[in-house]
Amino acid sequence: MEAFICVTCGTQYSASETPAKACAICDEERQFVLSTGQAWTTLAKLNMTHMATFRDEAGLLGLGMSPHFGIGQRALLVKSPDGNVLWDCISLISPAIVDIIRALGGLKAIAISHPHYYTTMVEWSRAFGGIPVYLNAADRQWIMRPDPCLKLWDGDTLDIGAGLTLIRTGGHFDGGTVLHWAAGAGGRGALLSGDLLQVVPDRKHVGFMYSYPNFIPLGATAVRTIDERVKPWPFEAIYGAFWDRVIASGAKEAVTASVNRHITLLERNAV
Repeated sequence: MEAFICVTCGTQYSASETPAKACAICDEERQFVLSTGQAWTTLAKLNMTHMATFRDEAGLLGLGMSPHFGIGQRALLVKSPDGNVLWDCISLISPAIVDIIRALGGLKAIAISHPHYYTTMVEWSRAFGGIPVYLNAADRQWIMRPDPCLKLWDGDTLDIGAGLTLIRTGGHFDGGTVLHWAAGAGGRGALLSGDLLQVVPDRKHVGFMYSYPNFIPLGATAVRTIDERVKPWPFEAIYGAFWDRVIASGAKEAVTASVNRHITLLERNAV
């Protein structure tokens, strides 16, 4: 049996004789199914067609895939005196990737922002000895490969050690989560935001969407809730989900400006 991986979103399913007819993650209004139809691959095939890419991302190690696969996000390795944490996941994992990360101190845990980036999280956990993978319990219905390594947490925050705190913002997904890194930005704090506060190409603002590919914006109430939940935390920088989507300074002010802009445009009367 194979643990099939959806080509469009990169999510890995529990092992089966044949792949599912549809990917539950993609066959939903926040995602999409390719015009050519549902397609699947496997981790073994990915290791023949793709390679890992590593890059410094404003002080964190970014880990991605080449050529582009799935949604195209990159993971971030956060080094910590209590043990390194991987933020978000990519679908590819190989012996070479594991060796490189072990040479950098290994991993003590994985934390994931939302279901679009669950990918091969169980394979990642097993590669590092069954380390915990932290997911907010509000998104449990989107887990396509259950496993004991998955640690579902409730509430609005979870301390995972050494100045690393998970904050449930909601929005894009009910359990949508960001990671506050107290030591980031030279001790001024940083948010690792995935898609919940999506750093946009101008790197001066963040965006708030229910669906990014289908252009469904979040309403004003959801955006205000996100703002309220991150506001108490000090942060100078924000790391978004994709290469180079980093606001290296002035991030807190950028969030305030982005919230105000989003709500103003939502509520503006039509001309």
